[in-house]
Amino acid sequence: MRSVYKLSKYIGLLFVGLSTVLATSLIQAADNDWVTLIDGTQGMENFNIVGDANWSAEHNAIQATQGSGASWLVSKNSYSDFSLRVEFWASNDANSGIYMRCEDANQITDRTCYEANVFDQRGDPSFGTGAIVHIAPVDEPRPTAGNSWNVFVITLDGDHLVVELNGKRTVDVRDNLLASGPIALQWGRGALRFRKVAIKEL
Repeated sequence: MRSVYKLSKYIGLLFVGLSTVLATSLIQAADNDWVTLIDGTQGMENFNIVGDANWSAEHNAIQATQGSGASWLVSKNSYSDFSLRVEFWASNDANSGIYMRCEDANQITDRTCYEANVFDQRGDPSFGTGAIVHIAPVDEPRPTAGNSWNVFVITLDGDHLVVELNGKRTVDVRDNLLASGPIALQWGRGALRFRKVAIKEL
């Protein structure tokens, strides 16, 4: 009886161990679906620079603080359906945005890309921070991003566009204007830092 008990105990421990290994493998597999484009000061090699802002790797982030006009980090790869997670810091006067499915990697505009806006001081605040410019406004009370670290989670799945800023959904809309293209991180005014950018294709 003692031998049977020991055998049962051994099998139980083995089962628990295998379950733990399997769960860990599933977590790692889920994590591996995400591709990191920026991690701290690493990642500028994943982008081309359009415009002349002073993009640099400083303060554990990729940042820009000045330029003679709008400038972007444009991804070398194109994406169709994806979830995008962006950790960023913006000054109060910042004008920035996350551009997606851009039609032309060399001519980035809010008409030829979907732009999730970062612009607390925009003249028309309905398309300010958290909105998709020209497509989906944000309702009051409108979010702000200035002088703090923020997290965008943006999902584009077919014609379904969803934007979440700091855990709050700001956009949930249908639009089929753009199907595929690179993403672009904008500097337009103020100070911007991108600490972590990761993408998962759907």
